[in-house]
Amino acid sequence: MILSTSAKKTIMKIYNEIRSSGMKKIISTTAAPGAIGPYSQAVEINGTLYVSGQVAIDPATGKIVEGGIKEQTTQVMKNIKAILLAAGYSLSDVVKSTCLLADMSDFKAMNEVYAMFYTSDQPARAAFAVKGLPLGALIEIETIAVK
Repeated sequence: MILSTSAKKTIMKIYNEIRSSGMKKIISTTAAPGAIGPYSQAVEINGTLYVSGQVAIDPATGKIVEGGIKEQTTQVMKNIKAILLAAGYSLSDVVKSTCLLADMSDFKAMNEVYAMFYTSDQPARAAFAVKGLPLGALIEIETIAVK
């Protein structure tokens, strides 16, 4: 499909109006660890919140929490909850999670902790084993929430 110059200008004008209208909002809170790369903790647009993958960094120390998969999953969920709250959302607004595990043998233990945070109306979810995670983390979870 080839667009005319006029159509391209109209599309760019609408795009710029949307961006300047504040429809896209960057979420940041000190109650969760800051980004360790060129990304935002979360981005909200049109009633949907996209939370970047969270690893088990304690925001008070800036370090991965000590312990195994249960301790790390607990910290990851606390970080996600803090970002959700900063954006005016809650765990009940979460519709999708993606869990990345350094070792799939941790799946059962991760699930036990995850279930303590999502006690009813659990979100859709995928879980994958990956070769490695940032900072040597055992788990990373990204989240999508909708109002």
